[in-house]
Amino acid sequence: MVNLDAADPLSAELRAAVGTELAGFLDTRGHQLSELGPEVAELVELASAFTAGGKRLRPAFCCWGYLAASGGSEVPAHVVRAAASLDLLHVSALVHDDVIDGSDTRRGVPAAHVQLAGRHADASHRGDAGAFGRAGAILLGDLLLMWSVELFTECGAPAGALAQAQPLLAAMRAEVTGGQYLDITAQTRQPLDARRDPASVLAQVRRVVEYKTARYTVVRPLQIGAALGGARPRLLDALGAYGSPLGRAFQYRDDVLGVFGDEVVTGKPTGDDLREGKLTVLIAKAMRAASPADAQRLDDLLGTQLSAEGVAEARRIISGSGALAATEKEIEDATSEALAALDEAGVASPAMEGLRRLAGLASQRDA
Repeated sequence: MVNLDAADPLSAELRAAVGTELAGFLDTRGHQLSELGPEVAELVELASAFTAGGKRLRPAFCCWGYLAASGGSEVPAHVVRAAASLDLLHVSALVHDDVIDGSDTRRGVPAAHVQLAGRHADASHRGDAGAFGRAGAILLGDLLLMWSVELFTECGAPAGALAQAQPLLAAMRAEVTGGQYLDITAQTRQPLDARRDPASVLAQVRRVVEYKTARYTVVRPLQIGAALGGARPRLLDALGAYGSPLGRAFQYRDDVLGVFGDEVVTGKPTGDDLREGKLTVLIAKAMRAASPADAQRLDDLLGTQLSAEGVAEARRIISGSGALAATEKEIEDATSEALAALDEAGVASPAMEGLRRLAGLASQRDA
């Protein structure tokens, strides 16, 4: 049982409870997996390392969704375990994302595929170290995905509540996977298309945001928790109306941090999204609004191994175009839309206050 505090909806107590559930589960499953041989210890070690931290936003939304349906401030152990399973799913997605994006770091340390490649190289094993690292990371992500299903299924919730929540979790898994494919498809477009056909580009990128981030980060975790609390369809819909714009605000903040964030705080190199050439709402807005010369220069910079000077130049173009200010306004407007939907939902305290504060934490953050 965990007591949630509306004044601190991501409290140390909540994060510690989720961490304890994950550590215990991974210890048990890691011991079982050790029967395969000592080699798999690398996967268990990485699983434990990458699930040991993080913001715990998805588990928090799940727990507050439960309170929105059940009332009070006490979250039973089976809900905490169900919420913890969402972080296993999340780390699975992060491990796969880092392979897809070719990202070198995650949470301030080398990404899983980089660590595995390094171990391969250090041991002078036969074959290509990079290929080994990518293959191992894909399998690690798959293992975490399977374990997330197992932890949720065995969380100990009453059978009726579990049956109500499972279709929502299935939808969450499918949406984030489909959303990831929408994302890699969107990244095949030329950034300068945002000048030639801005409506089409923005619509495509926003669709990625809805399915890869908004539903995955806010809507489904909230609804899963509410379903475990016996929510009726009307409340599930109301939480969706709150979660979708808030999820958009969360992603737009990520887009801003990916260009303007402090790597000491974010755990990712400064300007990493620029080096990856990500076509985001922020970049699409900059391409549309910048002068022809600046738009062309920004296009030349994207997807290259930028120096600090190159990052600073890209930042100047984006800020000068008005795209940064416009994206900040979208974050503000989306957050306001979420809060208005929450007010209409009529959720009782303390869930109302907790979800209002979570909206601020999700949209106004530096990491």
